[in-house]
Parts: sequence; structure tokens; C-alpha cells
Amino acid sequence: MPRRRDRAPRAPFENLGPLDTLLPISTGTASLAVENDGSVLLDVNGVPSSHLHPDPEHLVFEYMRWMLLVIDRHLDQAGRQEVAGARPAQIAHLGGGGCSLPRAIAARHERARQIVVEIDSLLAEQVRTWFDLPRSPQLRIRVGDARSALADWREDRFDVLVRDVFAGDVTPPELIGLESVQQVDRVLRPGGLYLANCAAPPGTRLMADEVATLSSVFAHVGVIAEPAHLTGRRRGNCVLLASQAPLPDGVDRALRSDAVSVRLAPRDRVLALARAGTVLGRD
Repeated sequence: MPRRRDRAPRAPFENLGPLDTLLPISTGTASLAVENDGSVLLDVNGVPSSHLHPDPEHLVFEYMRWMLLVIDRHLDQAGRQEVAGARPAQIAHLGGGGCSLPRAIAARHERARQIVVEIDSLLAEQVRTWFDLPRSPQLRIRVGDARSALADWREDRFDVLVRDVFAGDVTPPELIGLESVQQVDRVLRPGGLYLANCAAPPGTRLMADEVATLSSVFAHVGVIAEPAHLTGRRRGNCVLLASQAPLPDGVDRALRSDAVSVRLAPRDRVLALARAGTVLGRD
């Protein structure tokens, strides 16, 4: 596991833009609001995008905590920890926003090398200043389209790839179809791990369709979700996992310590979802 630090009090962010007002960005507007604990909520075009706490390892959005938990275990079990002379872990993020998760990973895994793809050039420039993000090579931000970046990357490049891209409150269709999933498999190193934020509206088969699509490419697929999200009764952020190697051990046990009642879905439930879904983008 990564080295834990003493969580001493930290100063609030010192270089924020104007608060509680609409700020122009390349794709529309953003706004910043400071909470009582010094954390900052970033809205993009009226939708909550990121929540950053003065302590970078404190993640407010539940699904990001679950992702960080899985990444910790994956890097630990893959031997990608901070060992002198070892190759740094290579991690890519499709979708940036305020870079809450990359910032937490950088604090937890200092030798990791991360690249974030963010379509909004002005937002990418601003969040570096607002949130004092780590610099290259620890954390690079590439301005561009996530689907194009995925196609451009060479094969076997990343140990972990995270998808957290939204247009409004939905993931663009071109990032959830079969072709994109095949590209993800191509750019992951052997045994690499894919994590995707899936926000399935109630009454839709989006989660099942995504599980079916992932299962058509990857040998091992998992779902982290609250029970009501698994049954489709309520909208919520679920984390989809996929790898050609077995998923990290101990994830479900670790999730039990989270403030939210969330579980790693049993394998038979994942298989049932895959059977109920349709592979997206298959001709």
C-alpha cells in the first residue's frame, strides 16, 4: 500500500479565481464555491465537475474514492510502488475538470507519471493555478479530444487508464462503444487496468450495455455500485473495472470502510448484466 502521511491542517487554496460567479472557459462557463472545510466545488456549465479538498488525498466525490482505492491495490499488486529504480507507473485520465483524482494519486504515488486529457483549454490552464496542481512530469495536461487522444497513443503504454468524461451529465457515445473499448485494450500494458465512471439514468440499460461491451473485449470485468444503482432504481455514479488480468484482490473488503454502502458486485451479477446488455457500436 502507498505510504500514508500525517494529515496536518493545510491552508485553503490561495490562488482561486472569483467565487460564486460565472467564469468564462472555452466550452462555456465555470464557477467556484468554497465550502466550510476549505474545499472547493467546481461547476462546469452548471454541472458539478470536481470537488477539491485542501488535503489532496481527501476525495469528496464517492466514485473517486472508489477509483483511488482500486488504483492503490492494482499498483501494489502489480509491483508498481515507489521502489528505487523501478519504472514509474504510467496513468492516463480521459477527462480532467479540476483534476481531483490525478491530484490525489500524485500525493499518494509520487513517482507515478500521469497525463490528463481535457478538451477545454482555458479550464485546463486555470485549474493549474486555482488548485496548485503538480507539474510535469508528475502530472501533464493535454488539451484535446479524449477519443482522438486514445487513438493517437501507442500500444502497451499505460498501467492504468481512467475514463471520466461528460458532456453535460452524460458520457459521449463515442467513448463507450466497442471501438473505443478495443482502443483502451490496445493502449493498456499487459495486466493493465481500466476504470470508467458510468452515470446510468434510471430506467435505462446503459450500465448493462457498458458491461456487455467491456466483457466482449476484456477477460475480467467488475462493477462498484450501490445496490439501488445496480438494479437501475436510482441514478448514481458507478465505477466499471476491466482488465485482461484478474481484478485486484481485497477491493470489496476495502469498500466496506467507505461512508457509502457500496460493494463490488458479485461475479454472477456482473455476468447477468452482460447478458442483459447489448454490445454498443457493434455492426
